[in-house]
Amino acid sequence: MWYRLGQFIIKQRLALIFLLMVTTGIMTYYATQVKLSYEFTRAIPTDNPRYQEYQSFLKKFGGDGNMMVLGFDSKSFYSVDYFNEVAALHQSLKEVNGVTGILSVPDAVNLRNDREKQQLVPEKIFQYPYRSQSALDSAKQVFLQLPFYETLLYSDSGNAYLMGVSVNADTINSKGRTRLINDIMHEVASFEAKTKTTLHVSGLPFIRTTIGNRIKEEMNWFLIGSLVLSAITLLIFFRSISAMLMSLIVVGIGVVWSLGTMVLLGYKITLLNALIPPLIVVIGIPNCIYFLNKYHTAYRETGDKEKALITMVGRMGIVTLFCNIAAAIGFAVFALTKSALLQEFGAVAGVNIMALFVISLIFIPVVLSYLPPPKNRHTKYLDNPFLERVLLRIERWTFHHAKWVYGVTIVLSFFAVLGIFRLKSEGFIVDDLPKTDKIYTDLKWFESHFGGVMPLEILVDTKKKNGLLRNTGPISRINEFSAYIGARPEAARPLSFAEGLKFAKQAYYDGDTLSYDVPYEGDLAFMGPYLKQKADSSTGTGVSKIISSFMDSAKQVARITVNMKDVGSAKLPLMIADYEKKAHEIFDTASYKITFTGSSITFLEGSSFIIKGLKESIFWAFLLITLCMLYLFRSFRILVCSLIPNLIPLVITAGIMGWAGISLKPSTVLVFSVALGIAIDVTIRFLINYKQELPHYNQQVSQTLIQTIRHTGISIIYTSLVLIAGFIIFCISDFGGTKALGWLTSLTLVTGTLTNLILLPVLILHFQKKGNKKSR
Repeated sequence: MWYRLGQFIIKQRLALIFLLMVTTGIMTYYATQVKLSYEFTRAIPTDNPRYQEYQSFLKKFGGDGNMMVLGFDSKSFYSVDYFNEVAALHQSLKEVNGVTGILSVPDAVNLRNDREKQQLVPEKIFQYPYRSQSALDSAKQVFLQLPFYETLLYSDSGNAYLMGVSVNADTINSKGRTRLINDIMHEVASFEAKTKTTLHVSGLPFIRTTIGNRIKEEMNWFLIGSLVLSAITLLIFFRSISAMLMSLIVVGIGVVWSLGTMVLLGYKITLLNALIPPLIVVIGIPNCIYFLNKYHTAYRETGDKEKALITMVGRMGIVTLFCNIAAAIGFAVFALTKSALLQEFGAVAGVNIMALFVISLIFIPVVLSYLPPPKNRHTKYLDNPFLERVLLRIERWTFHHAKWVYGVTIVLSFFAVLGIFRLKSEGFIVDDLPKTDKIYTDLKWFESHFGGVMPLEILVDTKKKNGLLRNTGPISRINEFSAYIGARPEAARPLSFAEGLKFAKQAYYDGDTLSYDVPYEGDLAFMGPYLKQKADSSTGTGVSKIISSFMDSAKQVARITVNMKDVGSAKLPLMIADYEKKAHEIFDTASYKITFTGSSITFLEGSSFIIKGLKESIFWAFLLITLCMLYLFRSFRILVCSLIPNLIPLVITAGIMGWAGISLKPSTVLVFSVALGIAIDVTIRFLINYKQELPHYNQQVSQTLIQTIRHTGISIIYTSLVLIAGFIIFCISDFGGTKALGWLTSLTLVTGTLTNLILLPVLILHFQKKGNKKSR
């Protein structure tokens, strides 16, 4: 069948290459329309309770995680020149398109009790620009008498001050977010230049945008880098520019098709499927090496170009098909998960890995048929003396040192299993950044001085309309619960409508600091008219606005906003469990429903869900690949021989992760699926060649193994080197996850190459001898 297919491809080469080019042209058109995705909740399925709770929160309160924070670390904050520059920064940021509000010291307001009109009148504390230090000091004293702003705009632990910049939710979740963040950072840079100081910048909008843009830029460079490395490696191996260009065109077409597939399926580029183009390059190059290696070998044996091409397709067609099927399965199983991100990644990767087979099968034979026959220098790599010595040593290990091979494998596997027990599954929002990166150090600065910037939202549902203000019970309970959270080391002082009422009570009693407390029943009776006033139109601020922003329109559900540290996916459930336990002590569950949500919980829940989905996918991938191998070889012994050399590299990699303290997270779990799908190619390549050669050597296992090691060893080593070179480029990444993906995958591929070239022949020889004894 495959030989007839080879004849058909050569006979219909013009029509096939025309069809391939037309299809590529169509896919190029669609590829130019690919767009980036800016959603972060799509890692969680829509029926997940966390997702539904977060969506319900968004409907009631509009959103969270839209605050970018600027930190000032200055002893001269209240000096005239510096304070005026801070005020000027406040004004310039208000003019940035996409900024919806600024919360800062210069714009802080006090509430004055107008007893005649029974109103709490908001008044600006600071009347900038200042020319007199005494005037600024006087306003400062007023400001410091307001506990509402303590730990909110300034830290009591040092000379640390905060400015909150609210950004438009639609803008920050669109392609305009880069422009918005750049505009804000331009004003920050201008301030830093004028004051000769450095600001600390953080907040989820800033972190997501900056990290997302960095990863996107890295992926572009990695795509170029993998192409360049592959080109250099191919040129060194084949000593042929045409072979190099041919291979690069194959993977280039594959990349275009992958981007076009995203558009045709209605997908956008996410941080996960942005990995697909570099993976297409790395996976596509082995196809080219397998075909070219067989073509050069066949031509050197026959001296006939057309026969060599037909032999190439006849012998390597089935090998490449099953190699690509195995790799496609390794990725396509992600489509079986409930995560939209994983589904898209799996569908696009799986489809396009199989498309790579079609592209290679058509393009390479057709182009080779038009090119002149290979010269001696093009096939010289087949007689590499160094590799021949390596392969001869592998033969000796197979036939004379099998016990050593088993012993070393068992010892390494034993220590790897011990390492697996040390593995932890934990992710952080800024997990992948180096500890010296400014994003990381700035985040830690805010955690040190202000308790953190990661938003946690707690909803208190009284289950009744107007249930929040019928009496002081809900207010007291919310205040007690907030005090408990605020005393915890992992969180800042929470904000709720109770804080607004305390601020209003202080104002009602003419600014008495001791009156900053939860109103009693009698206080509420006197303050009732004051609390019904509308927000002041001139300042946009009022006690009613402060209070109303923390409860829904029905006054049934209250919102407690907490800024917390980036505690990670392992500690977060423990922290939430502790808060839930305390909430059940304070709130009667018959009268209240407490919900914990927010973008931080959703983000980390998404990470945990992706890790769980990846683990399940590895299981299904291994099962499906096992069935494919069983169908391909129709032998249980061969199946066992094929699985062991691919399972051991995964165990060793997992063990090294455990000993090295590398946690399981989306980027590192992905290593196992990638490596399994690629490493199995070597096994298929070896075993199919072994199966094809067995009849030529009268079913003599030993002679067939010697021929298979010599025949496939060189191409396997070359292919592995190209794959390792393609993945090792990820090691130069600034992100720990991407870097781990690079070196861990490379490590797994190195181990997989060794087990397939050394352990696999030993297993085949061992099982075959057992089979022969039983047959006697």
